Order: sequence, then C-alpha cells, then structure tokens
Amino acid sequence: MTDRYAPYTKLEIDYPAERVLRITFNRPETYNSVDAETHTQITDIWRDIDRDPDINVVIVTGAGKAFSAGGDFDFIEEMTNDYDKLMSTWKEAKDLVYNIINCNKPIVSAINGPAAGAGLVVGILADVSIAGRRAMIVDGHPRLGVAAGDVAAIIWPLLCGMAKAKYYLLTGRPVSGEEADRIGLVSMCVADDELQDTALKVAGELANGSQSAIRWTKYALNNWLRQAGPIFDTSTALEMLGFMGEDVREGVASHREKRKPNFRKDCPI
Repeated sequence: MTDRYAPYTKLEIDYPAERVLRITFNRPETYNSVDAETHTQITDIWRDIDRDPDINVVIVTGAGKAFSAGGDFDFIEEMTNDYDKLMSTWKEAKDLVYNIINCNKPIVSAINGPAAGAGLVVGILADVSIAGRRAMIVDGHPRLGVAAGDVAAIIWPLLCGMAKAKYYLLTGRPVSGEEADRIGLVSMCVADDELQDTALKVAGELANGSQSAIRWTKYALNNWLRQAGPIFDTSTALEMLGFMGEDVREGVASHREKRKPNFRKDCPI
C-alpha cells in the first residue's frame, strides 16, 4: 500500500481485507458531523481511489452510533456569512457527487445510525447500500431552511419513486433502515450487529470478481445518474441560494436551541 491517503487526516482509513479500503467518518462525539475540512477530503478522496491500483472496493461507515449527522453548524453558519466560502462549497458539493459517480471502484456503504447531509451523499450513492435496523436516513435540508440539494434530486426518485421521494424530501421525515429497504432507498437492511460483517462480505465478493465486468457495469448503470445531471445541478444551485436567505439562519438557531423553527410564512417566488 502507498501513502496516497496520508493527507486525509479527517477520515479514518484502514484495509479490512485484501484489496478493500474502508473509510470511517470518525467524529463520534458529534455523531460524525462534517466540518469544512472533512467535506473537502470526502470530496477529493474518490479521485485517489479511482487511480489506486491496489484497491478494488471501498467500504464507507461511521464510528460509534452514527453514520454521519451531516454538516456541522459552524460550517453552515460560515457559508451564510461568506459568499466566497459558499461558492467554493457549491463546487465541492457538485464534485462530491460526480466524483463518486465517476469512481471506477464499487462502493459499499454500511449505514449505522443517523445519516444525513454530505455523509448521506456517500451512503445513498454507494453501489451497494446496507442499512442497519437502527439506521435513520433523513434529508434535513427543509428543516434547515434550504432546498434539498446534495444528492436528493439526482437519486431519490430513481431509487424509491417520485411519490415517496417528494413525501420524504418535502417533509424532512426520517426513514428507518427497514423502511428504506422496503421502499428501495437502500440495497438491503440487516440486524445492526451483522452490519459490518455483511458489508465486508459483500466487499469481498466484489473484490474477487471480474474487475472489468464489475467496473464497466457500474459505469453503464451510472449513466442513469449522469442523465440527471441538469436536475442535480439545479437542486444544488437552489440549495446554495437558500443559504443567502433568512430561513437558514432561523433553521440553525432552532437546531442549536432545540426548538421548532419559525420560518417566514410566505415566499417571494
């Protein structure tokens, strides 16, 4: 193995099996929330994985009780107050999704506990997504006061249909691991104590299969997502526009104060 992953100090990297790399969100004290540096690293790492001749499969999971709680509030507040930071985050948000889609190695996610925001991008876009029964998948953008950007518009309707996607994305209601499996939002749901072993077993099967067949099949299937690129680009642009409004400030404040948000009752458009 090389030290190509040494710069990714905000992510825990290990090799649980031959030709299998595992990425762990490792801020359990904050339910693995994603700060600005982590957001950059989880965006960039897929290019290195794509070029790594020693790796066939990637597993992504979270340390402790959560997969990832999404962007931390300091990161979000920085975006609301710094236009340049907002624009650079917009580019990263797009790159994160496209880098995962274009990574030639299959990705297996082991979704343990809450999964939201940038962490959920990886969890849902994974080629094989495995949720524990206590997993709680939620797109928290409406609760925060911004449009559902990140990965929502590009893949939720494809996975679970437009009716379910609209219901969960407009209301911001959480989806349990079992419900996510039932509606097709994830590949499968397993007992929590079997989650990591199941992910490793699936990764082993992929690592030992025909790499040309697996990678080319992934590439072809992901053309469904590439076709939805304009839809995704619009959603992320509208999300970023929302960070310039007043609702997001109320959304962050309500989260910090552990109360319901009091958003404005109208919209100028």
